[in-house]
Amino acid sequence: MSSEVPPSLFDESKEEYHKRWITSPTTSRWAREWSRVYLLACAAGLLVDPLFLYALSVSGPMMCLFLDGWFTIAVTVLRCMVDCMHVCNIWLQLRMACGRVEEERETGEEKCEKGLLKSLYVRSKNGFVLDLFVIFPVLQTVMWVAAPALIHGGATTAVMNLILITFIFEYLPKIYHAVCLLRRMQISGTIWWGIALNLMAYFVAAHAVGACWFLLGVQRATKCLKLQCYQSQTCGPKTLACVDPIYYGTSPIMLDGGRLDWAHNMQARNICLSSSDNFQYGAYKWTVGLVTNPNRIEKILLPIFWGLMTLSTFGNLESTTEWLEIVFNIITITGGLILVTMFIGNIKVFLHATTSKKQAMHLRMRNVEWWMKRKQLPQSFRQRVRQYERHRWAATRGVDECEMVQNLPEGLRRDIKYHLCLDLVRQVPLFQHMDELVLENICDRVKSLIFPKGEVIIREGDPVQRMLFIVRGHMQSSQILRNGVKSCCMLGPGNFTGDELLSWCLRRPFIERLPPSSCTLTALESTEAFGLEAGDVKYVTQHFRYTFLNEKVKRSARYYSPGWRTWAAVAIQLAWRRYKHRKTLTSLSFIRPRRPLSRCSSMEEEQLRLYTALLTSPKPNHDDLL
Repeated sequence: MSSEVPPSLFDESKEEYHKRWITSPTTSRWAREWSRVYLLACAAGLLVDPLFLYALSVSGPMMCLFLDGWFTIAVTVLRCMVDCMHVCNIWLQLRMACGRVEEERETGEEKCEKGLLKSLYVRSKNGFVLDLFVIFPVLQTVMWVAAPALIHGGATTAVMNLILITFIFEYLPKIYHAVCLLRRMQISGTIWWGIALNLMAYFVAAHAVGACWFLLGVQRATKCLKLQCYQSQTCGPKTLACVDPIYYGTSPIMLDGGRLDWAHNMQARNICLSSSDNFQYGAYKWTVGLVTNPNRIEKILLPIFWGLMTLSTFGNLESTTEWLEIVFNIITITGGLILVTMFIGNIKVFLHATTSKKQAMHLRMRNVEWWMKRKQLPQSFRQRVRQYERHRWAATRGVDECEMVQNLPEGLRRDIKYHLCLDLVRQVPLFQHMDELVLENICDRVKSLIFPKGEVIIREGDPVQRMLFIVRGHMQSSQILRNGVKSCCMLGPGNFTGDELLSWCLRRPFIERLPPSSCTLTALESTEAFGLEAGDVKYVTQHFRYTFLNEKVKRSARYYSPGWRTWAAVAIQLAWRRYKHRKTLTSLSFIRPRRPLSRCSSMEEEQLRLYTALLTSPKPNHDDLL
């Protein structure tokens, strides 16, 4: 028993394997739903992580730095919920590897190869490692362990540098992970779905930039307080750090003499926290009112607004000479320029995709109107042309399928047309008893046709150019008999016309002249059909003659043929009237007929005989197929 996995399995990337699993008939539906849910979970993760930066705050009364305990707990719970979705995705990816064993391996080899196939996901560069990295609790550990220790030790500036570096280190791989997932899913939907994705990406970028801006603003306010602390004789290194690094707002604040004096230092409060005019805040001057604001909603919304405004206007920022602020402004302006350019470009593409077809339709209608006006067509013809263009546009939305598949390789073109037309062809009872090879050749040659209401498709006596198979709508087949009498027949989905071509193709000796049509065909409503040209019918009947000699095919053709149906109805009516006439003569035994009973007829019988003579002329010969 071999336990080796073919190299082709290991060479397959996670993206290819994911697409293959998603398109499986047994898992495609719920897998697509899960992929969309997981994509939303990734977007939620990108929105949750920047919230950690709002946990740092400056106490207004005490002028010290602390972590908002309840806010940090709430953000940590949200982050854990998102991480649970990532864990579920990892488990499903491993289950995918196990399911692949069941599909591609025999029963005796499953146990020894299951672990090897799991490594396909574990060893992929964008797979297990990246999925596992995005759930590492690095930021949670910093917020609950490292940050309180640094604040308690008085390192108020270092704690913000650590949080910012950790956030960037964990946030950038998450963005890459979300982009890889989006590309791998290849989401196809409406134009508005694409616009929503771009708006979501723009909002996430503004949210992240605004959170970093707020954290750097807190750092600038802390730096100002530290400078004022150095000038005060009663302020020590740990005075800027609150007694409780993680403050929940429930325990009373115990103050010593030095902290109490620092809390009453009005000079430091006026310079650093009351106004942004007394200290060089630069780009962070709007954060002066936020660092001591206890309202968490305002603390989050204003940075998001600043991020949207800054990314949309390419900056217009005031800056000091501090290198970290200059680097932040450069990154913000450059990122805003890139995001706005991409956003406007994508929106333009989406809107163009929405309106391009309508513009193409209006352009075509203008060209058609100009042509009809130049040729001085009558108004009746113009109305018919407009009606046809509207029906064709409503059915195809401006997409010509024949033109799209015409330049494809022959094998690919045959497969696509077979896939698109097989269900429609099988709706025709005439083709239900034919094998796959015949159906494949028929699907390769059929053409989609659209007929507006009231359109006369073919007139009686005209050469039959094609066979028509109705898919949607109804047609009327009519024949003009003697004395102006019209015989009508309704054709609906599944019916066909042009069966004269079958007898023409199978008649021996073969005659090149096309047979005349035995009826006039008119569309009663907007009708969709597919047609086989006379040359295509000749090709199919000559190469697959054995199929059309099948008795089931013969009976189907006779039953659904409008010509045969009309002839059968007239023949049955004639026989019934002759029978009724004989019964009448038999009951009137006292009247002696002037001629034998078999030769007696009424005027109606003579008329029916004339109709039968007319209808039997296009009837197929019994020696041929039908």
